[in-house]
Parts: sequence; structure tokens; C-alpha cells
Amino acid sequence: NQQPDQRHAKEMFHTAGGKLWSQEILTGMNAAVRATVRVGIYTGAKVYFVHEGYQGLVDGGDNIKPATWESVSMMLQLGGTVIGSARCMDFKEKWGRLKAACNLVKLGITNLCVIGGDGSLTGANQFRTEWSELLADLIKQGKITAEEAKRSSHLNIVGMVGSIDNDFCGTDMTIGTDSALHRIIEVVDAITTTAQSHQRTFILEVMGRHCGYLALVTALACGADWVFIPEMPPEDNWEEHLCKRLIARGSRLNVIIMAEGAQDRKQKPITCDQVKNLVSKKLGFDTRSTILGHVQRGGTPSAFDRILGSRMGVEAVMALLEATPETPACVVSLSGNMAIRLPLMECVQVTKDVTVAMAEGRFEDAVNLRGKSFQNNWNTYKMLAHVNPPEVSNINIAIVNVGAPCAGMNAAVRSAVRAGLIQGHQMLAIHDGFDGLANGQIEPITWAQVGGWTGKGGSNLGTKRNLPGKNIEQISLNIAKFNIHSLIIIGGFEAYLGGLELVTAREKYEELCIPMVVIPATVSNNVPGSDFSIGADTALNTITTTCDRIKQSAAGTKRRVFIIETMGGYCGYLATMAGLSSGADAAYIYEEPFHIHDLELNVVHLIEKMKTSVKRGLILRNSNANDNYTTQFLYNLYSEEGKGTFDCRMNILGHMQQGGTPTPFDRNFGTKMGAKSVMWLTDKLKECYRHGRIFANTPDSACVLGMKRRSLIFQPLASLKEDTDFEHRIPKTEWWLKLRPILKILARYEAVEIDTSEVAAMEHIIKKTGEIKGGKI
Repeated sequence: NQQPDQRHAKEMFHTAGGKLWSQEILTGMNAAVRATVRVGIYTGAKVYFVHEGYQGLVDGGDNIKPATWESVSMMLQLGGTVIGSARCMDFKEKWGRLKAACNLVKLGITNLCVIGGDGSLTGANQFRTEWSELLADLIKQGKITAEEAKRSSHLNIVGMVGSIDNDFCGTDMTIGTDSALHRIIEVVDAITTTAQSHQRTFILEVMGRHCGYLALVTALACGADWVFIPEMPPEDNWEEHLCKRLIARGSRLNVIIMAEGAQDRKQKPITCDQVKNLVSKKLGFDTRSTILGHVQRGGTPSAFDRILGSRMGVEAVMALLEATPETPACVVSLSGNMAIRLPLMECVQVTKDVTVAMAEGRFEDAVNLRGKSFQNNWNTYKMLAHVNPPEVSNINIAIVNVGAPCAGMNAAVRSAVRAGLIQGHQMLAIHDGFDGLANGQIEPITWAQVGGWTGKGGSNLGTKRNLPGKNIEQISLNIAKFNIHSLIIIGGFEAYLGGLELVTAREKYEELCIPMVVIPATVSNNVPGSDFSIGADTALNTITTTCDRIKQSAAGTKRRVFIIETMGGYCGYLATMAGLSSGADAAYIYEEPFHIHDLELNVVHLIEKMKTSVKRGLILRNSNANDNYTTQFLYNLYSEEGKGTFDCRMNILGHMQQGGTPTPFDRNFGTKMGAKSVMWLTDKLKECYRHGRIFANTPDSACVLGMKRRSLIFQPLASLKEDTDFEHRIPKTEWWLKLRPILKILARYEAVEIDTSEVAAMEHIIKKTGEIKGGKI
């Protein structure tokens, strides 16, 4: 299972690789095809485009053409697919698959990378399963020789799932889903801002005939009052419950999100018009409905989809290189932040099991089969949708924002406030960071006050970078004065450092012996204990969009190199990931030291690039990448060395990276983090309640809530100190550094080493979800 070297890769990969599309057009496909082509070529394979999907495979001829390095340039920012797609009935017939097999054999193609939904991938698996039979038939018909059949004795298949519905079981996200969410949230934001002056109810129908993922995440991301999804229909008499909830909310604006496959418990469709008539007639509310339709499929791909497509493309090629005749057809998937491989037909089977479960009325099973990510989204929505006033718990939980503001902070605050109120706690808002805690800027915050916060950027509570150290005594006094029983600290590295200072001060100040949780929220993504921070995705999309526009500005002039500085302090996350999503030629960061020899190689690389049809260059530099090799220095160097070949332009993006409305990812991530932190504190408070008071001084009573690999976990602040570079304000281990070789390979650098210590092995989805027998999991 080791990474083969290039010479061995040629032997394993035989003479050619192939690519084809399904009939469904998605934003993000081009990133996947670009990565597959370039990594395939890098390993020494010959790569082909198959135009017009399976129809092109059947028709052959000019539909199957060699792909070159330059042919996939300037693709990342394009929606849809540049090589076309089509529905193909011919491929469903054996005679059609015979023609397709003949075309592949004649070209020596023995590896297929298929991007599509479960139908397209099932067709690919059938094609692979009957390959030997097809070859035998072609020999009998005299279409191919025995020698040709021997050279193409087996066909390897790897799938990448492309579906905006995110309806394929086994992966957290499919290519195109995040971009679709961007389109939906843009519409929701536009609708809500125009409706503030009216007492209105808006009903928005999103795609999802058999899967409610888009509707569910949209509901979380916009704080919808009600959501209809096919996996979990509303209870009987839902009409009355819906009306009661809308009245109880008492809001000037109500939002209802519907999946197009919405149904009741008897599997009868629930339509937009049906809900509109109910609300307008029974409540007298001014009601509007919008069906988004195919607008969700279009537009520029999000940064997440570009990176996802690129990672999946690389992993697909690796899977084909390592495949043997005995290896089952696999699909490359995303689990947390990890690329994994799953047996294709197991995923297809579980996906079909969801449909069966819904048809049989086993809706809990349907939600569970969708996977852990879907379950977490559903459970979070259910909790936040609760409106019945609970019993008062006499617990006070305070929330504070610390450090620089970032998009998504408000979503986390809103979620934490409402989750706490649902538990019966009193929620307290601390204004202006630890300074506000020291100065007594503390007040109760209510359900209605945080309404509409999910989509707002920045920090509504106010935030400062100051640490608690110099005010620790005053802070301890105010914790006692306001009877604060636990604390949620939302912010970046300062939030982490502040939490550590409070924990250290417990020895002297007993008032600080309360449960605490730090929620990472910073564009820099540099908080130890979490692979992702709230706000980083929004900043990444801002950088990516800006890079697209900057590159486009050179379309007429050609032969131009752009030097762009990103935020991040000493953490190179933004520069690296933006490099992947925008197709940069290099990304300079602190964590990977670079020297004058490296800069010389980069200049030579760009000079050679200008000799091709791709006459643009993009260089990213993290703000603190090097004290001496500054952005101005790089600009001067590239300008001098590129004289006569290319000219340079320099851009420092600055604070625009911290602004803007949060992306769907950051809204959803912040919402889940806020709710989960309150649930953890509620349990921890029960553990720490002794003799009529709260006393928490164990290491596990003050934690960072973070995403690690595949799940959200709590890690004690004290235990993270060993993995922290305090001088440079970064974790000592950073998972995304393993993606940097991909950036270099896709930019056409040679002799790049890929870390294969975590080669993706085949995993089994059936073992995770459980086989369905007798109507149970």
C-alpha cells in the first residue's frame, strides 16, 4: 500500500487513464478533472477526456481525446463541466457497453475515473464486472484481437461522487453541495433583508427529491422556523404545530425551508403551495414562496468544493495506481478532514437502503443511515427548534468573544444562547472581551435578542484582544458578583491563551473553578486542538474570489505574475488552502521554510510557464512567512528576474479577509459548536455540583471544543500546551501541511514527495451503519 515511484507508476497504470462524467452538471467538477488529469500525467500515465459522459464512451471517435496539462488550465473558477455531459440510454444496453469497451480497448484505456451519482457509479461497476465477458464477445465478433484483449485484461474503476443533494451514503460532502449551499444562502439573505419591514412568512423550496441535506443545512444556517425533509416527515397534525410555532416566535419574519421531496408520514407530498395556503389562510400572514430550481447548480464553485474536488482527484489516481484485479471498485470520499476509500457497491446499497427505510416508514433508520454528519445536523436543528419554556435550572452561563472578529462568531453565540435557554439556564452576554468581564459589562441575553444573528459577520457582542492576566482579580470578583457558573470563550489564539490563564489562576482564585469551554473562531485557523476554526472558510472564500478576479484581470495582457499576501500571522493555512483553490504556482508560509534557492526555482518555473499557452502566474505569501523575504521583496525579485518575460503586480488583501457575511459552512459549524458546548457544560455542571455550589478544578473541566479528523471532541486546555508553539501562536502539528505537495504537483513542479504515512485504505460503510434486517439497524 506504499506510494509507487513514477517509473513503477507507469508500469502499474499501464498505458492510459480515462475520465468521464455523469449526466448531472455540478459546480466543482472542473477541480476534480483538473486534479485527475495533472496527477495522472505526473505519474507518467496518458490521460483522456471522455466528452458527453457515457454517450461519448459509446460513440467514441472525437469524443475520447487525450488531455494535456494546459487543457485543464483556468478551469477552477468555472461552473459546470468543460467537457460536457449527457444522459445515455445506450450504455444501459449490453450492445452499448460493447461499443464502449471496444473504444477503450483500441485506445489501451484500462482505468476509468467516473464522477457522478449512485446511478452513474452503479453503471460503472456493472461495466467493470462484465468486462471479461465483453472482451470475449468482442473477440468473437472480430472487433478486437486476442492480443488487444490480453493487454486490457481487466478494468479498474474509481468513483467520485458529484451531487448537490449530498445524497450518497459514506461521504460527509459530495462535490457540488457546498457551492449549492452558497447559492441558496445568497437567496435567503437577499429575501430576509428585503422583508425586514414587513410581517411576512417566506417559504423556500430547495433541491433534494430523496435527500433533505440542503434543506436541513439551510435551515441551520439561516435559523429557519421550520424545515421539511423527506427522511423525517413531520408528525401527524403538523399543520397545527406549524401555526403554533410561527405564532409563538412572535417574529416579523418567518422562514420555512422545504426540500422538493418533502412528504408527510403517509408519503403524501407536501408542497410549497399547500404550506403557503395554510399559513396565509389560517394565520393571515402575508406569505411568499420561492422555488430555487436549477439556480442551485450554477455559479462559481466555492473554495471548499475546489479543494474537495482537487483532493478527491488526487486520491482517485492513487486508488487506480494501487488497484489490482481483486480490488473492488471504490469511491473516494470525505470523512471529517480525511480522504477515505469505500467499496462502491456498499455505498450504493446503503444509499438504496435509505429509500427503502423511508418507503417503509422507518424514518429514524433513514436519518441514521445518512451518516453521522446528517444525524448531527438533524439533532442540532431539533434542539434549536424547541420553543416550549422549560423549567428554570438556576444555572448561569456566560459567553464572551475574544480576539479579532470573524464571520461565524455570531452564529455560535446565537446557538449557545438558545441551546442554554432550552436547557432552562440563564444566559449572560459579556461585551468587549475579557475587558468587559473585568469591567462588569455583563447582562442577560434573551431568545429574541439573538434572532437573525446567524447571517451577520463580525461580533455583535464586541471583542478585544486583551488577555485576562492583569485583570484576573477583578474578573474573579465579577464571576462571583454575577453568579456565573460556567464560561464559553469564543475566539482565536487569544481565547485559548485567556482560557489557560484562567485555569492557571484557579490555584489562587476559587471563583475561577467553573467549567469553561473554548470555541475556536479565527480566520487564521491557528487554535491548538482543532483542525478547523469558525471564520476560516469565509476568509478562504474571500481570498479565492479575489484571486479569481485578479487572474481574470490579466486575460488581455498575458505574461503577468501576481504576488498576493494573505492573513494568518505565522499560520500558513489560508495561503496554502487558497493556493489549492485558486491554482497558485507557489504559496510561501512560515511552517515550510524557504530560501533563495527555492525562490530561484520558482522564478525559473514561471519563466518556463510563460512559454506555454498559460501566460499567468499566481504567488501567495502568508503575512509572517519570513522576516526578510517580505511581500515587497518578492515583488522586487520577481519583477527583476522576469524582465522581458513577464511583469508583476502586488496585492495585500488586508482586513477584507475578516469581513463579510459568513459562508454556509461557518454558519453551520458555528451553530453546531455553540449548541454542543452548552450541552457539554450542562453535563459538566452536574458533575461539579457539590454541597450547593459549583466547584471544578480538574483539567477536563476546561476544554477546547474542536474538530479533530472526523468528529467534534473536547480536549483539556492544559493537555494542549505540549502541542503549542506559543512564540509563533500556532499548533506544532497541522494536518493541512500534508496537502502542500498536492499544490506543488498541480502547479507542475517535479520530484515532489507525498507523505504516504496515512495512505487511504479501503473502509467498510456497512460495518458503520449496520445491515438492515427485519426493519431494524
